[in-house]
Amino acid sequence: MRPRRLRTRGPVAALAGTLLALSAGQTAVAARATAADPAPRTAVTVSAAQDQAARAIARSLTDSTWRARVQRAALTSDEVPVTALAARETGPLKATLAAADRRITAAKGLDATAGSLLRLRLGADAMRAALRSGTTPWVAAATSDDDTRTLVAYDSRGRSHTLDAHDTPARPVYIVDIDGSAALAAGLDVLSDRLNRYGLRSTAPDAQPWVGHAAGARTAGGGFWTSRITAVELSDDKEPWAKGDAEIYTLVTGFGQDGAVRVDPVDMPYLDDDGTVYRPNQILVNWSNYKYDLADAVMMEEDGSTNYRDLAKAIATALLTITDQGTYIPLVNAVLDAIPDDWWTDDPDYVDSWYTLARSDTGTRYGARGNGWMTVEPYFVQEL
Repeated sequence: MRPRRLRTRGPVAALAGTLLALSAGQTAVAARATAADPAPRTAVTVSAAQDQAARAIARSLTDSTWRARVQRAALTSDEVPVTALAARETGPLKATLAAADRRITAAKGLDATAGSLLRLRLGADAMRAALRSGTTPWVAAATSDDDTRTLVAYDSRGRSHTLDAHDTPARPVYIVDIDGSAALAAGLDVLSDRLNRYGLRSTAPDAQPWVGHAAGARTAGGGFWTSRITAVELSDDKEPWAKGDAEIYTLVTGFGQDGAVRVDPVDMPYLDDDGTVYRPNQILVNWSNYKYDLADAVMMEEDGSTNYRDLAKAIATALLTITDQGTYIPLVNAVLDAIPDDWWTDDPDYVDSWYTLARSDTGTRYGARGNGWMTVEPYFVQEL
């Protein structure tokens, strides 16, 4: 599942753009100037590391014992931690995969605590019978391009083969990808930490006086009001067979209790399949963190080549000069404009956005882009 990216914002964006023209116009340009290059570099580095791993794994399949181990793992698991699987092997494969892992981790702005991210999986369930019959698989690196028409797979002799990205081949193909869930979890930790360092997180709500529109967000009896998602669905899109599940997260933005812009990343790990209604009962907005009873949400997708340090810097560059004018200002466009144009050809992908979510909202809200909807309701979190 990967909802197609969209750079054009449409009529809703025009309204928000008017409101932000004075405060955010120049900062969006500055964001592009300071961060236009890192994302393409990240994408190239991640893609090259995955391709190198695919070549090495393909060559290693000449060893029948090792080939059988990989086959068993691929048939019994959706994702095989291939670097760990190769840890007991002798020869160059172990070192090659470990080096590829390190390059991917560094390119994404993560540290060693993220662990090994390289994963191997069978390209499609339809390939299982051929794999069981003993056919030696080819190996390909996952693509991060939604519109790709072909991909390159390698055989055990090192030869390359061009495959149709939309026509599942009869021959089994292993796909070398990264663990998107682990990468996103580690990345959101980095993003939150960096945004906090840049000043895009308010001080702890307990340290702030409860004034203004947010006074009712927390009650004297303890606890606070939230908006939680009771149902959510993203639109159906045709995807290449070699694609894996999407990893979705949402950036919730608004003005914190101190009047400064605040950004809170929310992981949504359950959103695996498009066209499927999920009922997570997940808290999206904690209103005790915000001055006004309005907030915005920008839903994004981790596609493998996001550098979270660069993403935090780009967002901060665009948002830090937006000040509280005593009335709520939508921030969706400022977040989208923070991401340089070049990033939209790779990752992170823009999924959809919701303007002016209110604390009192109950019912279904459709995204401004028309790519998804969510049903929300007020939910009070009581102190123990």
